[in-house]
Amino acid sequence: MLKYFDFLKKINFNWIQEVGIDLGTSSVLVYVKGEGVVLREPSVVAVNRLTKEPLAVGLKAQRMLGRTPGNIIAVRPLSDGVISDYDFTAKMLKEFLKVACKQRLMGPKVIVCVPSGVTEVEKRAVIDATVAAGASKVKIIEEPIAAAIGAGIDITQPCGNMVVDIGGGTTDIAVISLDGIVEQDSIKVAGDKFDEAIMKYIRKKHNMLIGERMAEELKIHIGCVVPREEELNWEIRGRCLITGLPKTIIINSTEVAEALVETAILIADAVHGVLERTPPELVGDISQNGIVLTGGGGLMWGLDLLLEKRTGISVRVADDAISCVAVGTGRALEYINKIQDETVKKKLIY
Repeated sequence: MLKYFDFLKKINFNWIQEVGIDLGTSSVLVYVKGEGVVLREPSVVAVNRLTKEPLAVGLKAQRMLGRTPGNIIAVRPLSDGVISDYDFTAKMLKEFLKVACKQRLMGPKVIVCVPSGVTEVEKRAVIDATVAAGASKVKIIEEPIAAAIGAGIDITQPCGNMVVDIGGGTTDIAVISLDGIVEQDSIKVAGDKFDEAIMKYIRKKHNMLIGERMAEELKIHIGCVVPREEELNWEIRGRCLITGLPKTIIINSTEVAEALVETAILIADAVHGVLERTPPELVGDISQNGIVLTGGGGLMWGLDLLLEKRTGISVRVADDAISCVAVGTGRALEYINKIQDETVKKKLIY
């Protein structure tokens, strides 16, 4: 028996994988150390209403939204950046980790990002759900820190950097310096609110009801918060509220900008509020370094222009903005190992 264990020690089994998870309201991204982002799926679970067993997760479940029979429900287990249904979240994560980590003898070591404004109870719920999904060890990191690391910002320097991460459920705004968040705000205005604004606008102006998927499709293809130089058009389908029959219309980008500008202004006001509370030395650094936009919402056309006009500071969209948080989350474990000061570690990871 001893010879057998000596033999095992000589073999590199890569026992424990290190995994970073961007647990978002609209989508989940999984980063595996050494491989990069290996999974990007919608945060949706299709469940049998009677047995409560999951029938599909991710993209397959998203296709069922609004199209399921009575015995099947398609739900989003996360709301506004936090867990709203613990059991479904654990089952969803279990399926995603099974795909991302292949067959392993031990569960992965996982670091999960959460919005900067979550409570200790909400953090504990994320940890418990991840452990229930099969993780051997779980740590938590705040989204702005992960986004900054993923965007390539050196957060160890005594220099102010502002990150605005716009996800599906929340927008996290933070000023980061010396491995910590100096000033921050987290508002529940993000990609989902953009979708709601489009649905309300179409209903009010065109007497037409459209679903979440159609609103998101319109946002992705011609979404903007200021009028484009070259106007774009997109065909949408829904139900006429007057006749109750199917209806198809063409929407232009100017109308979409009209629908989204109020929501975008709420984000701009929150950014302005954080800047007002930031120490003047760090504001000077930010004016020089600029503001970095991350997350899927950061790709909204014209949002950088709106923020520049509101703050007077240059704004840039990070490279691969959608994956920034996932990449930063995955790199965080390696990044933390390089830091010797335990008090600094506590600022970054819980």
